[in-house]
Amino acid sequence: MRYRLTFVVGLAVGYVLGTRAGRERYEQLKKSARRVSQNPAVRNTAETAAQQGRQFADKAYHAVSDKVGDRMPDSVGQRVRSLRERSANGRADDWGTSGT
Repeated sequence: MRYRLTFVVGLAVGYVLGTRAGRERYEQLKKSARRVSQNPAVRNTAETAAQQGRQFADKAYHAVSDKVGDRMPDSVGQRVRSLRERSANGRADDWGTSGT
């Protein structure tokens, strides 16, 4: 499913960039893309994928930190701790997302 979606998105981008249909067709495609992106099912799926990604990253973080332990330089350890504290406080990250 993921590869199919990637293919469709690539096809749409290629069409928009390569089309000679003009501004009218471009506006029509833009309107359709906006309508799809505002669909509650699409938004819920995107949020679920983001949550699963955060869970996977958290598991990977713990697995790596268990294996690496205290062998990291202090500067790297401090940076990682500060980033984890920032995300634990619910503050927005550098890209403006809340991490929820």
